[in-house]
Amino acid sequence: MKIRHIIFALVCVVAVIFVTQSCFIVEQTENAIVLRLGEPVRVQKTPGLKLKVPFIEEVLFFENRLLDIELSELEVTLGDRRRIIVDAFARYVINDPLLFFQTVKNETGVKIRLSSIVLGSMRSILGGLELSSLLSDERFTVMQKIKNLVNDSAKNLGIIVKDVRIRRTDLPPQNSEAIFGRMISERQREAKELRAKGKEQAQIIRSEADRDAVIMVSEARKKGQILIGEGEGIANKIYAETYSKDPKFFEFYKSMESMKDAIEKNSEKPKLILNPKGDFFKYFSKNSNE
Repeated sequence: MKIRHIIFALVCVVAVIFVTQSCFIVEQTENAIVLRLGEPVRVQKTPGLKLKVPFIEEVLFFENRLLDIELSELEVTLGDRRRIIVDAFARYVINDPLLFFQTVKNETGVKIRLSSIVLGSMRSILGGLELSSLLSDERFTVMQKIKNLVNDSAKNLGIIVKDVRIRRTDLPPQNSEAIFGRMISERQREAKELRAKGKEQAQIIRSEADRDAVIMVSEARKKGQILIGEGEGIANKIYAETYSKDPKFFEFYKSMESMKDAIEKNSEKPKLILNPKGDFFKYFSKNSNE
């Protein structure tokens, strides 16, 4: 009984191993190639449970989803003789697993082959363009040209390149320093021109302001002289009318004004000596009413 149990257990183990070695599952996100003694015999693209000859056949799986490939930086000389550094990437799908296996074996192999194809295509297309084309709406058209050229060169790899994109475009360090230097010089030149124009405008404004000030002062003085003359004329008229009405009062008033002016002019002197019989004191005597 023990021997039978052992034999039965061995048969079950062998059966399990045989079944597991005879079946494999293809997922929806992958394709499979069945190899017999290292040589491909068939391709499985439909998902589900599949059979193979155990111990003789093996299965390789390949993604059927979109795959990325990072490219190394590429220094390119453009059509306008400018040099730029391009950082790009590509996306592809494996459309023919058998051809893919026969040409590049795996994803590592396709990265090596596809990188050289993409970089070569970019160098070829960009070499005939100017920098302005990469900085304008033409960029999309340029990317399409590169993608088409890559697909033409990679059609024997069992893949289809879906997209090629330039992620970043820079100038080489030495070119950047030279450009920055020119930009600084240009900005300094513009600043000097703006300062010179500002000084010129300021001088013009000052000259116009000084001229306007002179004209305004002259006109004000002219108007002042006219007003003074008119005032003096009115004052003389009033004096004349007053004098005609009461000559003695007018003479008295003028005498007082003269005395006031004389005292104010000599206010800084310690003493003022006057003749009591002079005209200043004529109206202070007893006979002043005469």
